Amino acid sequence: MIDTIRNLPTSSGIYQYFDTNGRLLYVGKAKNLKNRVKSYWRFTPSLAPNPNLSARIKSMLAQTSKLEYIVVDSEEDALILENSLIKQLRPKYNILLRDDKTYPYIYIDESQDFPRFELTRKVIKAPKITYYGPFPSGAKALLDALYEIYPLVQKKSGLKGGKACLFHQIGKCYAPCEGKISTKEYHDIVENAKNAIFNRDTIIAKLNDKMIKLATQERYEEAAKIRDQISAIESLKLKSTIDFANKSNIDIFAILNGKDRGVVLRLFMRNGRIISSSHSFFRQTEIFDLDEAYRQVLLDFYSDAIPSPPDEIIVSEDFESIKEVEQSIKKRIGKNIKIKHPIKGDKKRLSNLALLNAKELLKNELSTSLEIEKSIKELIGIDRIPYRVEIFDNSHMMGSATVGAMVVYDEGEWDKSSYRKYKLQSRDEYAQMQEMLSRRIKDFDTEPAPDLWILDGGEANLNLAISLLKEANIYLPVIAIAKEKLDFKAHRAKGAAKDIIYTPQGKIKLKTTDKRLQWIQKLRDEAHRSAITYHKNIKRKDDLQNNLMQQKGIGKATQKKLLDYFGSFEKIYSASYDEIAVASNKKIANILKK
Repeated sequence: MIDTIRNLPTSSGIYQYFDTNGRLLYVGKAKNLKNRVKSYWRFTPSLAPNPNLSARIKSMLAQTSKLEYIVVDSEEDALILENSLIKQLRPKYNILLRDDKTYPYIYIDESQDFPRFELTRKVIKAPKITYYGPFPSGAKALLDALYEIYPLVQKKSGLKGGKACLFHQIGKCYAPCEGKISTKEYHDIVENAKNAIFNRDTIIAKLNDKMIKLATQERYEEAAKIRDQISAIESLKLKSTIDFANKSNIDIFAILNGKDRGVVLRLFMRNGRIISSSHSFFRQTEIFDLDEAYRQVLLDFYSDAIPSPPDEIIVSEDFESIKEVEQSIKKRIGKNIKIKHPIKGDKKRLSNLALLNAKELLKNELSTSLEIEKSIKELIGIDRIPYRVEIFDNSHMMGSATVGAMVVYDEGEWDKSSYRKYKLQSRDEYAQMQEMLSRRIKDFDTEPAPDLWILDGGEANLNLAISLLKEANIYLPVIAIAKEKLDFKAHRAKGAAKDIIYTPQGKIKLKTTDKRLQWIQKLRDEAHRSAITYHKNIKRKDDLQNNLMQQKGIGKATQKKLLDYFGSFEKIYSASYDEIAVASNKKIANILKK
């Protein structure tokens, strides 16, 4: 490795440290690869970590046995490549932040005579669009409140009919479709609604009046909906007395690292007022680098064109790569936005407000929620707390309606938006698991790997997963869970056998009362439930197709022959005449294609 370090180019690029097992430890970017990497080391009397580095960085370097690097055209390109590799490969010592979601905006197209407020997450191409936001939460509640309080055109199709609808009869619309309100009068209503988006106390007061009225009429369910609406609108922003006299549009970011977790806090100021805020926690890492953290947060958040970009970005602490991040954001969203770390004045107050709330969030984040995950880490001997876990199971009935399911458990909650279902072609269970895991590995570049895989099955499935991950050069801890075999059978239904945990280090048997076993079982059972549910749905559809084919005179034996050849009923129906004739005969091809 010493020769590699001495012969490094002076170009910009990224460098990667690997341990003796080939596991990626760290990805870094550099303006000058030679200078950056050499700063980690001392070369005499032998190659050793620089004694001026922190204990944790020296610990990482002590594990390093190989260095690889990639040369790029500029430091900005290095920054982008570094961010992409961290997400895809999840190195042990890099900070692993969650991807920032695209937040919704409320917008209105005032080129129309009677415009409506709508939600969007993308840039709308129209001549007179005004955006309000972003709103990390409560956007739908705020939009619904506008239509509840102001007599706007309630539905997109409302103007097309040319006749007043039910909304006019109940006093929620002045029927512009029948000319009962002029465009000027309507635009006055729109202006009041626009002002209310920023001055939400007006909206909340009116909703409170409506809620009380409904409650006095004993319409409690409707009153409860209004109560929830008020709560969602109130949660949009932090309480703050900061109010700029000008029309400043500023995004404010604060990053704070804690003992078990860190937090990213975002504030959004539009027209001189803080209109919304959001936060997300990130997992603790062995080495916390503030510069790396800000690079990830800002590049993720401004990954593409957004409806209403700020004029300025404020960060609570200065970081090294500000200029490169500025240039990257400019290319992505088409606007030159300065990133600043203020040291005095109103903008410093904004920065302090963000830091203050970040500290409060970390203080209130109970570390006890991680106790079970920490104990799992120790039990199975992995080096990272399994915050995010993917669990796999497959299901079939005598080889038919073969499916697989992946469920995701993330920091104490089921992340149902990340669940995946797989239609599988393989016939035996081992091959089915191989097919499912291989497909998931292919998606790691767009949907990064979790902290742990749990498989339903025994040692064979465990070894399969380890082999597939090694082949893909990805380090990801894996365990499997299966019933202990009694008389060479699992006896799952009888409950006589106990669950065994399979790890690369060997089997683990725990008492049924052990909370660690129960945690793993809970995750396995959710994957099993998801796979069974999907299997039943597919089986029901297949049975329907089976009956339809039988009515056409195609028996079960012929159906099985076709399914073995094509894999599914959908592919049978989409196949050509000649393909069906080859798979069966011309008579069957005639029946299906006619």
